[in-house]
Formats: sequence, C-alpha cells, structure tokens
Amino acid sequence: MYPKSTERMRKVGPYGVETLPQVLVNAPAAPAACRRGLVERARLQWRRTDGGDPAALAEEFLAAHGLPLHDLAQPAAQPHRSTGACGAALYLSAAAGALLAGAPDGAPEPTPALPDLAVVVYDHGPTRPAPPGPPPTWWLGEWTESWTPRQHADAVDAVRAAIGRGDVYQTNLVGHAAARYTGDPLPALSRLGALPGARYGGVLTGDGWAIGCASPETLVEVTDGQLTTRPIKGTRPATAAGRAELLTSAKERAEHIMIVDLERNDLARIARTGTVDVDDLFAVRRWCDLWQAESTVRATVADGLGLADLLRATCPGGSVTGAPKLAALNQISALEPVGRGASMGALGWVAPGRVDLGLTIRTAAADAERLHTWAGGGITWDSDPTAEVAEAAAKTAPIRATLAGR
Repeated sequence: MYPKSTERMRKVGPYGVETLPQVLVNAPAAPAACRRGLVERARLQWRRTDGGDPAALAEEFLAAHGLPLHDLAQPAAQPHRSTGACGAALYLSAAAGALLAGAPDGAPEPTPALPDLAVVVYDHGPTRPAPPGPPPTWWLGEWTESWTPRQHADAVDAVRAAIGRGDVYQTNLVGHAAARYTGDPLPALSRLGALPGARYGGVLTGDGWAIGCASPETLVEVTDGQLTTRPIKGTRPATAAGRAELLTSAKERAEHIMIVDLERNDLARIARTGTVDVDDLFAVRRWCDLWQAESTVRATVADGLGLADLLRATCPGGSVTGAPKLAALNQISALEPVGRGASMGALGWVAPGRVDLGLTIRTAAADAERLHTWAGGGITWDSDPTAEVAEAAAKTAPIRATLAGR
C-alpha cells in the first residue's frame, strides 16, 4: 500500500501548459521512426519528499497505463504497432538512485524544479513537422562553478586519503556549474543530441524544467531477455598521442576494470546464474574531442525480473559512484558541495520487452532562470588532483560550447 502522497503522484496526467515552451518529443532512446508522431498520454513525477519507493512506483504506473514490465525475461506480447501506446520516457535522478541503494541524502540540489523520477507515457499520433521560422533569440551568461579548482583538488586528496585508510577503492567526484540565460533553452538543449557519440541524445521536458542529454554510456539495456551495460571509465584527448596514452595507462586500466567488476556484480544480482560475461574489455571509443574506454557486460535476464528490481540493482551506475558502491556514495555525499541534479542518473525509453536507459553523463538541465551542467571523474590512489580537475573541464567544454551555440 503506497502512502497517500505517492497515490496522489500516480494520478498526475499530461501537462497542458508548461513554463518552458513545448518541444517535439525527442526523448533519448525513443524509437526514431516514432519521435515526430508521439502524444503524451500520462505522466508521473515524484520527489524524495513524497515518500515511497520510486522504482516500484515507476513499474506500477507503467502497468496501469498498458505497459507491463513485471517480467523482463518475456518478449513483448505483440510487435510494435504504429497505433496506440508506443512506450514511455523514464528519468531517475542520481539522488533517487542513491536512495534505492540505501545511501544518505547528499548536498542540496541546485535544480529543485527537477523531479527525482519522471515517467511519461506516449501514444502514437499524427506526424508533426518541425516548427517553422528563424531560430529564437538566445543568450547564455557566464558559468559560475559550485567549487573552485582548489576545492575540487582538495576533494581528490580526501578520496585518496580514504583509499589509503581502506574505506574505498575508488570514488567518482562530480562538480556543477550554472549560467543565467534569456530566451528558449530547448533548442540549445536539443543541440546536445547531435554531438558525435551521443548514443542517448535527446530532451525531456516538464513544468518549468528540461533535461538535454548527449550521453554515450549505456546504464542498462534489456532486449530479447538479454541484459547489457557499457561502463565508460578512462578519458584522453582525441589525438593519436591521447589514444596511445589511454591504451597504455596502467592507472586508467585498473580504474576501468574495477568498475567493470562492480557492474558484473550488479548484473549478477538480476541475471541467470553463470550468464554474466564481458565483451570488448577496455575498447577505446570517441565522444566529441575525447577518447574514452568502454567495456560491454552482458547477461541473461533472470525469470520474473521486473523493472523495479532492475532499477534497484543498477542505480546509481557504478562508473559514476565508485567501489564499494555504498561506501563511495557516503563519501560523495560528504564531499560534493551541491547535488548531482539531472546528471549521473538514468534517462531513456521503456516499453514491453525493451528497456534502454542511458547514464546521464554529458547532460545539462534548465530551470526557469539557469542552465546547469555537471562533470567529474573517478578517483583512485594514483589520481593526480590537477589532472582530475583538467579532465572534468575537458568533459564539460563541448557541452557548454554547444549550449552557447558555438
């Protein structure tokens, strides 16, 4: 039995008027052939203050709207049709994921307008053309960081000290920045999806908020009874020298394999025994002007696995938390000056027989006054504080340039 507050949240319907302008449906991982012909039917939004279990709420809400995801081992009962329900966009914040993992609340969120869970169910409708007319007026101000390079470096040293004490093996640290804007932020956020390597490019909007994603990283995918996650860990400039340096870096490889092992353990909790396997270990792929190391972990879905248990097992993602996960989350909550907002969570598409959620790295969000970005990296004993600060800046630079229209 859900608390009254969560019962109320389950009944939220589609928005008629939003503070931010409307945009054609472009949710990350939505079927490409359907995006220009989707109509919102129902919406669930939830915040941690509402109480209850966000994973269970998401599963029950979807089932109530004709999208049962109680047993992901079963294929869809019927092929995808061009009429009726298409699927749903699903967003889960890093803070909601930490709650599912049993971690304490972190620092205050810089984007309180954003929910911690959003599930938007879409029906097929008539195809709509792109809005005509010239680009709207757009101005983006200077970015204000939530911590200084010195504070960031001090946090790196604090993690290294914790590793020396044996408290953690690795912790991911994330910084935040905000900039004022005037005009419509949705075209700027939509541009992120066109960045090279943006596997989860797209936009999700709500009443007074919007999220734009350019993530290359798969948090979890379920297709035909198979589980897949693709952790990314290890970054260098996209030059020949940068690629060679990444491939030969003992520090980056050790950091990467540690997270692959964590992801293997996460999948083992929800997979058939003995089916977890690793493909393409430490494969180097490109995102914008960076090389990144990516592995693919696969498994067969355990019978009876539902969406709620899938979210509990995989959120928040290991590549943006650390190892052990709960100990790393405790350290994150103590060291980061503001919450992670729209970043380091899950965003993608769900439908019967299919789940495809990206990890919201390379992600920005808008509220009524500001744009927000986040970036960070995994800290190990061998981490150099100055290099970690520079790596975070390199990750956020393409996002900020794209938002500004450059």
